[in-house]
Amino acid sequence: MGKSRVQVNKAHKTRFSSKSYRNLHKTNLQDGGRIGKSDSNNHVKGAKIARVQRGKMLREQKRAAVLEEKRQSGGFTSAPRVIVLFPLSASVELDSVSEDIIKLLSPNGGSGVFSSTVASSEYKLKATVLKAPHGDLLTCMEMAKVADLMAFVASASSPLEGNGSDFIDSFGTQCLSVFRSIGLPSTTVLIRDLPSDLKKKNELKKICTSQIASEFPEDCKFYPADTRDELHKFMWLFKAQRLTVPHWRSQRPYVVAQKAGMLVDDESSGKCTLVLSGYLRARKLSINQLVHVSGVGDFQFSKIEVLKDPLNERKKQNSMELDDSHDEEVLRSLLPDPLKQEPLVVENTPDPLAGEQTWPTEEEMAEADRNQKQAKLKKRTLPKGTSEYQAAWIVDDTDGEGSEDDDDSDENGMVLDGGDDQFSNQERAYDQESEDGEDSLSMFDNTQNDSEMMEDEDMTIEQIQEEIKKIKEAHAEDEEFPDEVETPIDVLARKRFEKYRGLKSFRTSSWDPNESLPQDYARIFAFDNIARTQKLVLKQALKMEEESRDDCVPTGSYVQLYIKEVPLEAASKISSLVNMKPMIAFGLLQHESKMSVLHFSIKKYDGYEAPIKTKEELMFHVGFRQFLARPVFSADNFSSDKHKMERFLHPGCFALASIYGPISFPSLPLVVLKTSKGSEAPAVAALGSLKSINPNKIILKKIILTGYPQRVSKMKASVRYMFHNPEDVRWFKPVEVWTKCGRRGRVKEPVGTHGAMKCIFNGVVQQHDVVCMNLYKRAYPKWPKTMYPQLL
Repeated sequence: MGKSRVQVNKAHKTRFSSKSYRNLHKTNLQDGGRIGKSDSNNHVKGAKIARVQRGKMLREQKRAAVLEEKRQSGGFTSAPRVIVLFPLSASVELDSVSEDIIKLLSPNGGSGVFSSTVASSEYKLKATVLKAPHGDLLTCMEMAKVADLMAFVASASSPLEGNGSDFIDSFGTQCLSVFRSIGLPSTTVLIRDLPSDLKKKNELKKICTSQIASEFPEDCKFYPADTRDELHKFMWLFKAQRLTVPHWRSQRPYVVAQKAGMLVDDESSGKCTLVLSGYLRARKLSINQLVHVSGVGDFQFSKIEVLKDPLNERKKQNSMELDDSHDEEVLRSLLPDPLKQEPLVVENTPDPLAGEQTWPTEEEMAEADRNQKQAKLKKRTLPKGTSEYQAAWIVDDTDGEGSEDDDDSDENGMVLDGGDDQFSNQERAYDQESEDGEDSLSMFDNTQNDSEMMEDEDMTIEQIQEEIKKIKEAHAEDEEFPDEVETPIDVLARKRFEKYRGLKSFRTSSWDPNESLPQDYARIFAFDNIARTQKLVLKQALKMEEESRDDCVPTGSYVQLYIKEVPLEAASKISSLVNMKPMIAFGLLQHESKMSVLHFSIKKYDGYEAPIKTKEELMFHVGFRQFLARPVFSADNFSSDKHKMERFLHPGCFALASIYGPISFPSLPLVVLKTSKGSEAPAVAALGSLKSINPNKIILKKIILTGYPQRVSKMKASVRYMFHNPEDVRWFKPVEVWTKCGRRGRVKEPVGTHGAMKCIFNGVVQQHDVVCMNLYKRAYPKWPKTMYPQLL
């Protein structure tokens, strides 16, 4: 008989069961109920335990890092948290909000028109409250760059006043777009002016939240902020919140100046020592690295003093006002090491004799002899009776795409091939002064010449309106007929367009990036591998942050920076404006003081309607930096190493803006401002980000010469009005022509004495068609006359 079965009832299902308990039903009779793995799998079991322990250790490390970050950002040993109050509309009263918050943090209250810094023993928090002035775009941008918390203040009574149906006005919408482009820190919305009735209060809060929630991040919280209890709830949540800041801000140490002064040794030199006091944030600052003062330029330190924190001194009073009467106690003083201090190099100083011809060395002569011997060993097909001397003047025909006859070359004209298409061997050097005025549309030429003529003169309102009208007409013509240029009648085309050349293919034809460079290229720096350089620089900065060095100041210290050789006029401006807007000084990474060619991916701001032409002076805000530049706009072409220049920045599409500017490692946000004539306040013209640093990027200016068929016979046509001289026809004969209906062809020969020419196409040409010819020339940005706006 078989073994009797013992009744086993089904166990009750539990929510949390072990793996062995779940495998009880898989055991057989031979095992006798034994559960477990064989001894041969012990090494697998040990590996699993090691993985579990390693995961547990990583979780504990991350938890400890988060706790340490909270302690550093919220305790008395860290820099005060910066709370920026921004009004979403002009009807919002920021003074009352600021006073309520300061009274909550400090029972004794704080004073000051621009900012107040308080230390609260109740919340165990230090905070600086800034009020963004409505209508001042530059000040609002500078505050947003240093904010730890952006508190947007909305008034629930705004739609009820009859001024509009929205809680955000036009200036608030513009600033929100700029803040999103810069990078928003932690955000919250405070709703004021709610009714006291609970039901109406909740309904109005829901209406306000539903209308403006789409403008803010998903994790943004909305708080009523009328009473002390509501603000108390907001402050407790803010204290426990882990703040997020843009990544570009955490890579560089910076100081928001709370006091500014000057030490003048010699007024005749026009230089002085700028003294800035404030809390060090983000990273450690080395005495040997360079510092950038926003809007002024790059400088070196003469001394850094670590002072006793004035907030910790007056914690018992719970408030602090940074004034000149405060006795500053110096805890530590750092002096730069001349051997380790980074030199202040902005522009390259070229050797004027570097391009001079010298006598060849013995190695160069030996290499020339070897090349000559190798050339003799090459088999060449030469005409009968050709001597060795005559053979040296015969050039090999390497163009496999040439035509059957000699239509693609002319000994007195342009040379065209599939590789490097050039005009002639007598190509002139680049003339930067005549760059703008000679290569544009005729109307665009007049506009630019007039604007350059009137820059130094006092323009009347009629002249300003006339100039704006000309620019708008040129912009409309460029949109309707892009790149089309009329050939002048009184000037030979081969002289007028002598710097241009034809390309067999814009995408595949080669162009030497080092050919005929302008003089400004001798003043810039270039990297062999920018990605590798950036990686090494950031790694070096991270290493300095982790090490304990004597030449570094720790984060959160209250420091006094002595910045030497600052222009006297700029220092006096900073001293007068320090109580009105943030003055930022931040440490530069290696190489970030040097000039190079920077490329930005930008898009025209939707609210800016005026045309923006290339090489126009604009104000660039790149991270903490702000400087003036004259960019060249081009199409962002991914399939080619060449980019087509655009005469205007067209709305609705991204473009590439290339400028001469100080090196900054990507990625960094960009805000482009334009100051209109007749108004002091700048307007937002474009938004974007830093894309690359590459002086070898080729930007080509394209022009199209047009002609019209006079007589048509199937695939042949006689074209006129493209040129006005038969010699010009012979000069441009190698360049390919095309029609707007899709035919492609070539120039065969000139006809008559007035510049008409006979062309052959690959299909039947229609009488109403237009014949076009493409010509290209490399374009470069313009070097700005003044780099920084504070020096104007």
